[in-house]
Amino acid sequence: MKKTYSQVHDRLRRAGLRTTRQRLALGKLLFDGGGRHVTAEILHAEALAIGVRVSLATVYNTLHQFTAAGLMREIMVDSQRAYFDTNTRDHHHFFIEDSGSLIDIPGHQVALSRLPEPPPGTVLKSVDLVIRVAEVSPKK
Repeated sequence: MKKTYSQVHDRLRRAGLRTTRQRLALGKLLFDGGGRHVTAEILHAEALAIGVRVSLATVYNTLHQFTAAGLMREIMVDSQRAYFDTNTRDHHHFFIEDSGSLIDIPGHQVALSRLPEPPPGTVLKSVDLVIRVAEVSPKK
């Protein structure tokens, strides 16, 4: 279902965010059509393609603000690359290294039998599991 700007506006307001023109445009790109995994560069290119004038720095800032407000999750796949996920429910990911894409794994499909105790003075907040996979070439 396509979201209208008013639906994105309401979502941002409920999250405690001001509704700037850039946030509305980026929010519409992000939240239209269900769950998405995007990098800042992907979202920036999509915004430019539809005529939204926004800098890459603004896209990064907006993604981090949406994440801090609980609208998204940040998925670090390596020290150089972060994806932002619009699905905030409990789940994990397959990372396909060849294509650089993420695929959701429902949380109930992963069973962790033992986790270490968190350091003193801390509590476990969440567990993010990224399983790296490579595409298999067909044998000739």
